[in-house]
Amino acid sequence: MKRWLDMALMLPRDKADTLLLLVAALLVLVPHANHLPLWISALCGATLFWRGAVTWRGLRMPATALLLPIALAAMAGVFNSYHTLLGRDAGVAMLVLLVAFKMLEMHAKRDLFVVIFLCIFLVLTNFFYSQSMGTALMMLISIIVLLTAQMSFQFTGAVPPLARRLRTGATILGCAAPLALLLFVGFPRIQGPLWGLPGDASAGRSGLSDRMSPGNLSNLAQSEETAFRVKFSDPVPPQDQLYWRGIVLGNFDGRTWSQLAPMNARQASNIQMQVRGKPVRHQITLEPSSNRWLFSLDMPTVLPSVAGNLANLSQEVEMSASYPLDQRVRYDVVSYIDYALEAERLPQRLPQWLEVPTTLNPRSLNFAIALSRQPRPEDRVNELLKMFATDRFVYTLEPPLLGKNSIDEFIFETRAGFCEHYAGAFVFIMRAAGVPARVVTGYQGGEFNPVDGFLTVRQSDAHAWAEVWLKHKGWVRVDPTAAVSPDRVQRNLARAIPRRPPLGIDALGNLINFGSDRNSLLGQLRLQWSAMNNGWNQWVLNYSPERQKGFLDALYEALATPAAAIGALAIAGLIMLARALGRRRQIDPVDALYSALCEQLARRGLARALHEGPMAYAARVQGMPETSEKIQALLRFLQLYSDAKYGAAPRDPRLAATLKRLLNETR
Repeated sequence: MKRWLDMALMLPRDKADTLLLLVAALLVLVPHANHLPLWISALCGATLFWRGAVTWRGLRMPATALLLPIALAAMAGVFNSYHTLLGRDAGVAMLVLLVAFKMLEMHAKRDLFVVIFLCIFLVLTNFFYSQSMGTALMMLISIIVLLTAQMSFQFTGAVPPLARRLRTGATILGCAAPLALLLFVGFPRIQGPLWGLPGDASAGRSGLSDRMSPGNLSNLAQSEETAFRVKFSDPVPPQDQLYWRGIVLGNFDGRTWSQLAPMNARQASNIQMQVRGKPVRHQITLEPSSNRWLFSLDMPTVLPSVAGNLANLSQEVEMSASYPLDQRVRYDVVSYIDYALEAERLPQRLPQWLEVPTTLNPRSLNFAIALSRQPRPEDRVNELLKMFATDRFVYTLEPPLLGKNSIDEFIFETRAGFCEHYAGAFVFIMRAAGVPARVVTGYQGGEFNPVDGFLTVRQSDAHAWAEVWLKHKGWVRVDPTAAVSPDRVQRNLARAIPRRPPLGIDALGNLINFGSDRNSLLGQLRLQWSAMNNGWNQWVLNYSPERQKGFLDALYEALATPAAAIGALAIAGLIMLARALGRRRQIDPVDALYSALCEQLARRGLARALHEGPMAYAARVQGMPETSEKIQALLRFLQLYSDAKYGAAPRDPRLAATLKRLLNETR
């Protein structure tokens, strides 16, 4: 490794600068490998390697006749992969290929600038796919290296060391930071997603679906992406009470659960609910998705206010927005975990809560008929839960495939499944046994971060449970998963189903989420990183037009007071004074003495022209009507100054004292 580094440092300057540009382009292109087809990433890697070999070995650049067919074939490949050459994904793919191919077609300095400007634009496109803090840091590093590469090609003499050039690039970026911050805070915010072409605007995270069939929730549960974060104003309820209500499913076709058709205004009536105990006030920051669902802790009592959208409440107490939530939204919720829903009347749409397909799952139907002999619905519920808890049922993310009679096969044969298997089978048997029941999907649990006080709910917390209607109790939550795997509800999914850490390149992004004891060093780092990401989301990505208006209004009110105005003037005065003192400290004492001499001669009628150097000035000084001693002092001063500024010899450390003495002799 040291031998290669020594060889790189000994390369001719043009080769070293080209290799630095290749490194900068690589930093920009690598993040796009997460969303580009594999063949594009491989082709770009091969192209950059080709350019590096050409530079390292001093070979000739490939001919246009060779590059043109490759470029045309790549365009055809993009069209084959995306079925278009327009739009976000196809456009980014074309731009990535353009940067890679342009590396093999650089013949003049103009081509260098084309590559650098394309790379800078490509940096922006990374934010189409991820706006996380890690992405922002990676792009800042890429910009610094790009600026360094651009500067490296501009030097005409000696080139500073790479470390100094990198510091200069970082300084240039730092000089632009105050203006960027001012524009971020004050420039009018644009309502809508970062990229809004048709077909691209709603390409956010999928999240929960309004349909549930075996496998969809278990697939979602393998994702460590954040679904939403919660900030509690009241004490955080216990882990086994953290049920985040989402979608209620009532239709079952033998394979898939789906929502009932919405009730019209004439059919619907007011939701009857009695609440007990203290409310739980909390604020939810929901990540972008292509869905409209709004989640809340168990049973909300007031519709939240969502900026730029309208919240709705269904008869099944599902909250949703009028438009897809393709941006991060934040809303306040007041919920109760102790309540009675429709306890004093029969549930609306009672026949639909009892409906099951009678031509499928005959063994489960017979089992339900036998179960219905229990006189009390509560006993039927408890009997089925007891069977789940004692008859060797297994909770797993990888259950066997099920056939046409999926409930029969699950209950009587495989006995292995995820929460959707248990919730779906439980509701099916309850309905067949005469107990009104329905499936509820949402999230359960979450991880509390003591660093910032937020609870993070991930896609891996996706969960399904059941609600049964009991006389004088109303709709009661029943979680059959808790009977099979109590750890899933009381702790989290990782405790219920230990998963192996990912291997290979995926481990780089997910390692921090696995095997992290909260009290270990890795666990503490994970919590700190999560808190930093949350702060980035809250204060940067969630800086909406409404928050901007509120911030600027508060800033205006704060600055409108006399004390604030006086303080602002005092701070501005101190800044100007500090800058003036800094400039004085930065003036070379030799230059200061030269300026004093020029001012003195100007008062005597011999002002120096702006284009005039010290020796040309000395030629005019000789004609002044002064004593020979003063003329000799002036000429000596100008000669020493010229040698110090433009000569090759090192400066005499006593030069300033000598010039000061000569200046005194000229007065």
